[in-house]
Amino acid sequence: MTGILDGRVAVITGAGRGIGRAHALAFAREGAAVVVNDLGPARDVVAEIEAAGGKAFASNEDIADWDAAGRLIETALESFGRLDVLVNNAGFLRDRMLVNLSEDEWDAVVRVHLKGHFAPMRHAAAYWRAESKAGRQPDARVINTSSGAGLFGSVGQGNYSAAKAGIAGLTLVAAAEFARYGVTVNAIAPAARTRMTEVAFAADMAAPEEGFDAMAPENVSPLVVWLASAEATGVTGRMFEVDGGRVSLTRGWRHGQVEDKGARWEPSELGPVVARLLDAGPDPEPVYGA
Repeated sequence: MTGILDGRVAVITGAGRGIGRAHALAFAREGAAVVVNDLGPARDVVAEIEAAGGKAFASNEDIADWDAAGRLIETALESFGRLDVLVNNAGFLRDRMLVNLSEDEWDAVVRVHLKGHFAPMRHAAAYWRAESKAGRQPDARVINTSSGAGLFGSVGQGNYSAAKAGIAGLTLVAAAEFARYGVTVNAIAPAARTRMTEVAFAADMAAPEEGFDAMAPENVSPLVVWLASAEATGVTGRMFEVDGGRVSLTRGWRHGQVEDKGARWEPSELGPVVARLLDAGPDPEPVYGA
């Protein structure tokens, strides 16, 4: 199996089902050797890849556990001798309105999504830094998975929205810090039909008409494959929304118009100032579900 990822080694988390499985199969089709990480059916995906002539290894490590995340990265090195790509994809939902959200539901979602991105990335980056210092400059990739909920908010998903927003911020910092080691870091905000989104996208999930299925998880993977390839060397610190046949570069937070008094403001002065700033700026994107 050869393609634009020929010879590269990738770790993909949450790759037993849904979008992660689609990524794993797409990476293998393009020539990558894949470590398929999932607490569930990782071995089934490995069997699919191997049956098609690809190379893969299963991992059931908990990516939000520090030592287990380290073992995940070691699995790639021991199985295939190198690591070129980390795709952070694993996650789950515990949806509640904020007034009903429990501490455990908050902690569980933030742990899996946010720490589950940081821990594998931290261990992978340590390997790439060592390679760079040894004179073997990597051409490596991290692709993180945020969400429209993290970019714009989503009613009933305060924990998930906060974790996914944290991933967006983490991506920016990692892109700036890892550049010296030859590592690019980008993120996607995908929309697709998965077990995790079956409730959120219920209105969009009628059986697809014959032909193109806009909600298929496989629609997300081509962009992730490309971001993992050598062609994407100059792209870093970016957020892409992707669903169906659409790809969009998200602009994110930007500095807006400034009013500078040159001295401390009095509270009574700020009403007109804020009004002018609001008038000069674009309206915010609506929160999903509002």
